[in-house]
Amino acid sequence: MRALQVRELLPDHAGARLVDLPEPVPGPGEVRVRVRAAAVNFPDLLMTRGAYQLKPDLPFVSGLEFSGEVDAVGEGVGDWHPGDAVVGGNRFGAMAEFSVVPAVSLRSKPAALGWEAAAAYPVAYLTAYVSLVRCARVEAGEWVLVHGAAGGVGLATVDLAKALGAKVIAAASSEEKRGAIARLHAPDAILAATPGFREQVKALTAGKGADVIFDPVGGDIFDESTRCIAFGGRLLVIGFASGRVPEVSVNMPLIKGFSVVGVRAGEYGRRFPARGAENVAAVDALAATGRIRPHVHAALDLADWRDAFAMIERREVVGKVVLRP
Repeated sequence: MRALQVRELLPDHAGARLVDLPEPVPGPGEVRVRVRAAAVNFPDLLMTRGAYQLKPDLPFVSGLEFSGEVDAVGEGVGDWHPGDAVVGGNRFGAMAEFSVVPAVSLRSKPAALGWEAAAAYPVAYLTAYVSLVRCARVEAGEWVLVHGAAGGVGLATVDLAKALGAKVIAAASSEEKRGAIARLHAPDAILAATPGFREQVKALTAGKGADVIFDPVGGDIFDESTRCIAFGGRLLVIGFASGRVPEVSVNMPLIKGFSVVGVRAGEYGRRFPARGAENVAAVDALAATGRIRPHVHAALDLADWRDAFAMIERREVVGKVVLRP
């Protein structure tokens, strides 16, 4: 089978290459999936150079999430059968023609989604759901400011916030991205991610500020966000795409009455398994009923994986890029 394998941890993904491997055999409790589409996530890029917190033993096959069909099942697996359409992942191993994963990590593919959209939604929308519902407890009518709104997780958050009845302000870096966000999800307002956005946020919210701020960027964006958040607001820390981990003087949340909340959707599910299962079921139900609409920026052949990685590195992607093994 074709697979994107990382053999060495090197800059510029130099240790990754497309190889031909034997088809994996599912063991007890495992399922082999014929992968139809595998989403490309930023951690996939980081893992090729050992810059992500998860460091699989070498060599390993890249890819966090996929959609596909059950091809074979191991001993003791009774819930899945060959031909079942599924989505899932196992933190790596998705960028191959076949992937073996624990049966418990799979779920049925929503019929409303094609293979490519189905590969693109699980990680992004789960992060958006844990952020908005579990951590921020967003309510209909509240103002939600989404930074990095064109990225896979950011765009999912715009989509989900609208589905939950929030008033959404989307911030993105380029005019092209802002236009795409407007066409896809029609947020209540769209801003350029440039210094001075706090004044625009205050004007849009009649001086109150945003009730919830979703920040995967950090750095200067975080700093300015603390100055346009409402009293009692929730500032969600998702990541630091800017490269700088910001700091906040605790007198600011004291005086302004806001909370700074870290979000790790996967860890949330591991810490609270029952709630984690509820989160996944809620996201799947939203997808099945068409209330969320995952967007695929581009779908490329697995052989073109370098082009897909480069699109993400150039920050030109709106939504997700997927590879077709």
